[in-house]
Amino acid sequence: MSEAKVVTLGCRLNTYESEVMRKNAREAGLENAIIINTCAVTGEAVRQARQTIRKMRKSDPNAKIIVTGCAAQIDPQAFAEMEEVDRVIGNKEKLEVDSFLPERTELIEVTDIMDVRETANHLIDGFDGHTRAFIEVQQGCDHRCTFCIIPFGRGPNRSVPIGEIVDRVKNLVERGYREVVLTGVDVTSYGPDLPGKPSFGQMVRRVLSNVPELPRLRLSSLDPAAVDAELLEVIANEPRLMPHFHLSLQAGEDMILKRMKRRHTVSDAVALCDKIRIRRPDAVFGADIIAGFPTEDDEMFQTTLDTLDRCNITFAHVFPFSPREGTPAARMPQVQTKVRKARAAKIRALGEAALDAFLESRIGKTVSVLVEKNNAGHCEHYCPVQLTSDVEAGQIVSAKVLKLQDGSLIGEVI
Repeated sequence: MSEAKVVTLGCRLNTYESEVMRKNAREAGLENAIIINTCAVTGEAVRQARQTIRKMRKSDPNAKIIVTGCAAQIDPQAFAEMEEVDRVIGNKEKLEVDSFLPERTELIEVTDIMDVRETANHLIDGFDGHTRAFIEVQQGCDHRCTFCIIPFGRGPNRSVPIGEIVDRVKNLVERGYREVVLTGVDVTSYGPDLPGKPSFGQMVRRVLSNVPELPRLRLSSLDPAAVDAELLEVIANEPRLMPHFHLSLQAGEDMILKRMKRRHTVSDAVALCDKIRIRRPDAVFGADIIAGFPTEDDEMFQTTLDTLDRCNITFAHVFPFSPREGTPAARMPQVQTKVRKARAAKIRALGEAALDAFLESRIGKTVSVLVEKNNAGHCEHYCPVQLTSDVEAGQIVSAKVLKLQDGSLIGEVI
């Protein structure tokens, strides 16, 4: 009998939760099973989930197929009706050891995610090698962007108490992790459900002040409408907070942002980037961008390109709009598929040029590198760095950048 296999689709959060499921399945004694952790962010993501299930069944006809994740949470019956599927479990259940006991045979075990309120069992950590740890500090989302089905897969906003986060970070540092990434579904909405209603910035400050031995802290995607004054203060005064900030921008044109039901405007996004740069002149920005959102015309698209330039987005995460059944955006006038793809390609090309220019600007500079494996790692700006000498994984070293090669900085340890 073989240990349960976990197949992950979709976001980083799923990736980290898959590590928890792998551990839970092992503790439960589950063997000869394939757990498929699905995504529901677009209609294409659901199609890929179904395709993956069929592929896994063909690859191992005798394995028990367990389907979970956001697509399973939102429409469990559709997956239960697939002949390849043995069980469907929800996003709450997938983080519980008992869900993976071999004797569990219920076809569908999916709690109404909108009724879930507890947070303790969502304080999980996922790992990137043995040097960087990811902690989920928040779960769910109370907003209703018109393109997004995820609140119905993840449930309402729930925050993990600061004391629990601090304890987990201390534990990780004691185990040798040199960098921690705070992650969640909507991290800047952290806190209103907790006593005293702490802000995201307050939580970040307290983690850094209470764990002085933590060398590096990173933040996952930030909502431009929800970055609080305390977070800006931490950015200004705490060098252990890495100067790479990823924004949930989605678009760079005000009417499209309004139709997306986003809470920020173009001027808000530009002002936020300016505020951060004033406090951290070395800051770099990434952004999520949807190309070809319904009703977007050529002029609106050009405005988005101009906004990306004004914000100086270095790391662009771009995808063409894909309508998700059940969302308001799916009922709006659609942009032609070929136009969406062409616009996404144009943004990607501009993003690649911006990244290349930034990497070139690092040549001759000294960077701080967290070594992950094979003498390679990432610098403070999350640029890949290949070192010219042997360095033990887990070390943070200073290196002078000699050149750019195959998209990676080549650095000499100094």
